[in-house]
Amino acid sequence: MSYLDELNEAQKKAVVKIDGPIMVIAGAGSGKTRVLTYRIIHMIENNIDPFNILALTFTNKAAREMKDRISSKIGQSEARNIWMGTFHSVFARILRSEAKLLGYPSNFTIYDTDDSKSLIKRIIKELNLDDKVYKPNLVLSRISSAKNNLISASNYANNAVIQQEDSQSRKPELGRIFQIYEKRCFQAGAMDFDDLLYKTNILFRDFKEVLLKYQDKFRYILVDEYQDTNFSQYLILKKLAARFENICVVGDDAQSIYSFRGANIQNILNFQKEYSDAQVFKLEQNYRSTQNIVNAANGLIAKNKEQLKKDVWTENTVGEKLKIIKTLSDNEEGFEVANDIFYKKANEQRANSEFAILYRTNSQSRAIEEALRKKDIPYRIYGGLSFYHRKEIKDLLAYFRLAINPKDEEALKRVINYPKRGIGKTTMDKILLAANANEVSVLDVVHNPMQFGVQLSSAVITKLKSFSDLIDSYHKIIDKGDAFNVASKIASSSGILKELYVDKSVEGVARYDNIQEILSGIKEFTEQDTIEDGIDLPEGNDKRTLDIYMQDIALLTDTDKNKGDSNVVSLMTIHASKGLEFPYVYIVGMEENLFPSQLSINSRTELEEERRLFYVALTRAETKATLSYSTTRYRWGNLTYAEPSRFLQELDVRYIDQAVEKRGRSDFEFNYSPKPSTSGLNQKPNPSFINKTRNLKKVATAQPTDPNFQAADLSNLKKGDRVLHQRFGKGEVIKLEGSSGNLKATVEFDQVGSKNLLLKFAKLQIL
Repeated sequence: MSYLDELNEAQKKAVVKIDGPIMVIAGAGSGKTRVLTYRIIHMIENNIDPFNILALTFTNKAAREMKDRISSKIGQSEARNIWMGTFHSVFARILRSEAKLLGYPSNFTIYDTDDSKSLIKRIIKELNLDDKVYKPNLVLSRISSAKNNLISASNYANNAVIQQEDSQSRKPELGRIFQIYEKRCFQAGAMDFDDLLYKTNILFRDFKEVLLKYQDKFRYILVDEYQDTNFSQYLILKKLAARFENICVVGDDAQSIYSFRGANIQNILNFQKEYSDAQVFKLEQNYRSTQNIVNAANGLIAKNKEQLKKDVWTENTVGEKLKIIKTLSDNEEGFEVANDIFYKKANEQRANSEFAILYRTNSQSRAIEEALRKKDIPYRIYGGLSFYHRKEIKDLLAYFRLAINPKDEEALKRVINYPKRGIGKTTMDKILLAANANEVSVLDVVHNPMQFGVQLSSAVITKLKSFSDLIDSYHKIIDKGDAFNVASKIASSSGILKELYVDKSVEGVARYDNIQEILSGIKEFTEQDTIEDGIDLPEGNDKRTLDIYMQDIALLTDTDKNKGDSNVVSLMTIHASKGLEFPYVYIVGMEENLFPSQLSINSRTELEEERRLFYVALTRAETKATLSYSTTRYRWGNLTYAEPSRFLQELDVRYIDQAVEKRGRSDFEFNYSPKPSTSGLNQKPNPSFINKTRNLKKVATAQPTDPNFQAADLSNLKKGDRVLHQRFGKGEVIKLEGSSGNLKATVEFDQVGSKNLLLKFAKLQIL
């Protein structure tokens, strides 16, 4: 069977059109990865040289999966010649080849967010600025935004409009910090993540012969998730494709949710304006979700004005309708979600890995985690502390980084006194000041502090020399053996292994095991095949050295960093769920000012992105989507009252389960009272929605807590008594059990259903 026979008609049309500008609009679950993969296979089958194909993705995982599929069809020898990877990994590879033109060493370090923040903190301290005003996260975000818009540090500092904005925000020194940050990165032979795109643009701008070389090399360009590209990425693609214009972009404007990272939805919306002869193909058949989920998502996203029209459909089963749960608190919301998962596991034999719980903000995970732990349901949080960000791992990686690039200031600061060598903070402050004053690397000063005017005792100088000699010895062996042999030598001779081995505490043993785990991973790296793990080795070099391993680690995306048991319930923000799918999806916190976010309802553009975010969440579900909201929630330490999200109102009631659920502790009915919009968008309530929910004024909301509420003496409470609770309202006692101080009452409340109350704590009045 031909590979083309595995495609539907729409997919096939997008695959066989090879030349010219092409845009593939791919609805959720429509097989866009398959189209990208088969396009590449079709190109190679039609005698296009794999060396002339550039395929860009947003995760290493996506690149590996595509390369594996291509390899299975055409063989590894051809597949390995395709330039395929994330924007950052591909352009880091180009920058390493051309680094000297920009004044960088080819083995430049790639600073992660922690490295960048550490350097910024140091600069803020050196300038005697208030770190409460110049918060490192804010400063880094400002620098990142500037680079993504191709604004250099000098242009930033000399731009009158930008300087006025910074002065008005009472941060006039941002430009100065930016300039020092850029200078210090250069001195350390380091680039941050944003530099990988920024410096590529500079390279192509200032060295026309280099641009011409890569234009000729990449005659066919494919881009996944084009809706997520920022201005910097857009400009690189425009330059590379300018010569042959064989560019194919694949994406879905309805899933553009990363504007906070600089992603510009206009890149995909304006593609046809950029390339007037572009052909557009639409993938509209959804293979992932049930008809109810697809139809509900379609009706929701249709509310957006700024979009490329498409009609997503599916031949899958009708499936269950969307379930909506209402609770009185975020803790109860967590209980209901955990209880529903527990029920499905017990009665339908579902695996933990089939469930995902999505939320708008990371802080919402607390109540969910507590509920899952009480039910003994294993889970993993995506986007939390990754394996590669644990202290002991970062310590060892810092030694590796120094072995590769001895100028790496952040790595040196991290390990110069770990394990302890008697090189204290005062000594390091003197060394850093001297390095900055003389515009040399920190290791240059460590090598010979006296030469740079640093006055230290002979004992300290001896310790510094011992450390610098150690780093020099590592640098000399970095390309002498494979990654595992060099890494093992560094782990042992640095003293890290011994330091952790002698710590027999539970934490110490775990840290030692983590070091062994990463060494095992490096061993595996040295033995794997290039195609299998997606590593790109330099042309003509099959040796898997430590610097190649470190390049790969530095460019891992969030989805690549998660390690651990796969049979767990997945907890993550909706942003982190992009590209994933699960049979059962719970979207929690569907409340106004939480989702949509209070910060994102001030303009139509912001609100439409929030709606796209909800669309992404819904379309992660294969079999069933459950939405939940609370009438009260603790936010920033305070109990706040909440109302249902406007997005619940926008869902078509034909796809919502209106039945009352009677499983768990409470009964919930979806009765939503739409509140007039305050966003200035003049949204009109859906009439059919209102007709379906007639009991609008009978919504059970949490009662305001009355500080003067006086609980009655409950010693004579009996079955059948009517009672009043300050939050749950009126109800009837249907059961009493226990004795003395542990007497419990089951009360059927009129509005919120059954509750079990411990009477010594319950605040009840007998009616």
